Amino acid sequence: MRILGIDPGTGILGFGIISSEKGKNRLVDAGVIRTPVKEDDAVRLQTIYDELTDIISETKPEIMAVEKLFFAQNVTTAMTVSQARGVILLTGRQAGLTIFEYTPLQIKQALTGYGRAEKKQIQEMVKILLGLSEVPKPDDCADALACALTHAQTMR
Repeated sequence: MRILGIDPGTGILGFGIISSEKGKNRLVDAGVIRTPVKEDDAVRLQTIYDELTDIISETKPEIMAVEKLFFAQNVTTAMTVSQARGVILLTGRQAGLTIFEYTPLQIKQALTGYGRAEKKQIQEMVKILLGLSEVPKPDDCADALACALTHAQTMR
């Protein structure tokens, strides 16, 4: 099964596609979608939609795993990321993907067994579980792969 993991964001959206077969996980593709800060929100959301649609079309995942985000301080950031999440969920739904959402706590527990794991620990587990020579960069990409791996672990 192919799983598309998403780390939502408006300026930088991380994505990672893995193949998970019989407990073995393999990296298919990973990267980020970037949108210019000074661009109008509608244009940025259209860019996310278009690029995510292309990624789904090219890599053909069956599942989308999206990180749920919680904001306590910056309302403006929360609003823009929420808009991006809406576009992400709609894009996945239109592509016929089954969508799952995971909190940061669930991701940390699935990959390390510890809900308060540090970001470096999560990144190292992504590297190990996918048999990579180094941690995927940037962090948004590694976070997206962590979300995809969480779904793979949860479905086992």
